[in-house]
Amino acid sequence: MINKDTNTGWNLDNSYAQLPQIFFTSLNPTPVSSPKLVVINNKLAISLGLNIEYLKSEQARDIFAGNKVPEGSFPIAQAYAGHQFGYFTILGDGRAILLGEQITPNGERFDIQLKGSGETPYSRRGDGRAALGPMLREYIISEAMYALGIPTTRSLAVVTTGEPVYRERVERGAVLTRVASSHLRVGTFGFASSQGNFEELKALADYTLQRHYNGFEESENKYLFLLKELIKRQAKLISKWQLVGFIHGVMNTDNMAISGETIDYGPCAFMDNYSPKTVFSSIDEHGRYAYGNQPVIGAWNLARFSEALLPLLHDDREKAIELAQDAISGYNDLYNDNYMLGMRAKLGIFNEESKDKNLIEELLSIMEKYSADYTNTFYELSQGNDLSNGNELKNNNCLNQNDNLNTDNTQSIDLYKSDEFLKWHKDWQSRLERQEESKVMSIKLMQQSNPAIIPRNHRVEEALEAAVNNDDYSLMNSLLEALSKPYNYENVNSEYSKLPPSSKIPYRTFCGT
Repeated sequence: MINKDTNTGWNLDNSYAQLPQIFFTSLNPTPVSSPKLVVINNKLAISLGLNIEYLKSEQARDIFAGNKVPEGSFPIAQAYAGHQFGYFTILGDGRAILLGEQITPNGERFDIQLKGSGETPYSRRGDGRAALGPMLREYIISEAMYALGIPTTRSLAVVTTGEPVYRERVERGAVLTRVASSHLRVGTFGFASSQGNFEELKALADYTLQRHYNGFEESENKYLFLLKELIKRQAKLISKWQLVGFIHGVMNTDNMAISGETIDYGPCAFMDNYSPKTVFSSIDEHGRYAYGNQPVIGAWNLARFSEALLPLLHDDREKAIELAQDAISGYNDLYNDNYMLGMRAKLGIFNEESKDKNLIEELLSIMEKYSADYTNTFYELSQGNDLSNGNELKNNNCLNQNDNLNTDNTQSIDLYKSDEFLKWHKDWQSRLERQEESKVMSIKLMQQSNPAIIPRNHRVEEALEAAVNNDDYSLMNSLLEALSKPYNYENVNSEYSKLPPSSKIPYRTFCGT
């Protein structure tokens, strides 16, 4: 039953709680001592149907802090499992509570989850709390991903708790309100397969189909349909990550959403200098989740999903395995098709030629050799200038524009003067001339496909430091405003395109647990 509060805009349903009890535990968030609302996403709130005036109230603050629950809420913590760096583990919402599913004025359904809301039966000796910095990081990056056109969970609000959180040092506590198409994960199916029975697994799969996958009614095998559709979504999602240089950082199966959205922004970051080996996460010591490995890990995770589905795919296990393997075998082609389509667009190419892959790989190889910035190289190519002489850079490859250029910056400048680039540029121009579309159309396509601004890691850190240490949210708000229009080439703020000062210490991110 949906419960609508016309004064606040909450319009909550609790369909997930209709699943078998094995999948969740009913409990309320743990109240905090001194909640303060520090960030609110008004545009998202309006799209959800929430009352803007209500959001200014203490009642709204208390709900976002977990001190109260909205009318119609049936709070639960969800159970799931996950292959963490390849090893299967029973998990669950150790610091999160699902308040319910908001039904928007357009009839869409979104999970409303509090992250950092206290201990649950799945906390595994954790405190169930979250620190302010990581919650603000998720807010910034998830909103940037949304603006880039990449399927993602979103952030509605951040509340400080007035309570300390003990990690490697004492940090300020916070609660993030996360909005998602759902929090169903590959790991949810791993949990059902390992801990539940056939009927519970079937109930979860049926619920997933009803919630996320229209058209299954016409399929001869609806569970095979589910597998194939998720393969399509993940192939497309990960190709989008690669196209903008996004590195998730911890692609465990519990961090892979069945909806096809990007979820769980822990040690994520965007690549500066192009290198397939780029890793930012402090816990990824062997590069399992490096930028260049993300497509492969996507296939690995989908294989684990298919294993969980085997009992539903066919009564004969051997036949079920055959069906699953056949479906998974199509992932690479789907991913490559999406990636190549996106890379052609980044280079202004409308049609398809057999040597396009070589053209793309040659450019990336040159970029890697000269430590060229991934985002800004494509931004420069999108200006329509003749870069073959190296003298018409609008953004100077958006290098570190301090007075003292470091070695990497010098290499980036030399990129456009190198014999390799000059040859590549000539081949690229010849390729564009072989298509019917004009150069103007190519430039337009490129500018629609290459962001001028991404959440630069040092800019994110600056904003977080000011907010966490000084309660100064002005840098964060300015950054969010710039990130909201990443493809706007008319008014590019070059401050957000500059690379960080040279440092011998590699940039590292942390899970924030």
